[in-house]
Amino acid sequence: MNDLRDHLFATLEALSDAEKPMEIERAKAICSTAQTIIDSARVEVKYIEVTGREEKSQKFFAGQVPDAPITFSSRRGNLPA
Repeated sequence: MNDLRDHLFATLEALSDAEKPMEIERAKAICSTAQTIIDSARVEVKYIEVTGREEKSQKFFAGQVPDAPITFSSRRGNLPA
């Protein structure tokens, strides 16, 4: 997730570059791809919530899921509180 965040902030910086701004279509493609990644993370978090476990085959949050139980809020996307 940190890499994704870094790429999105780099896109924002590139868009605001006064001398050579990023093309809007390229920025839209980056944002669309990022949204797909975020959606897949939501599915994985939901899976962990429903099953109460993380599968070893899941790579998105590999090494990032705490040993303690994950609690969820009622916020949109059921992300950890």
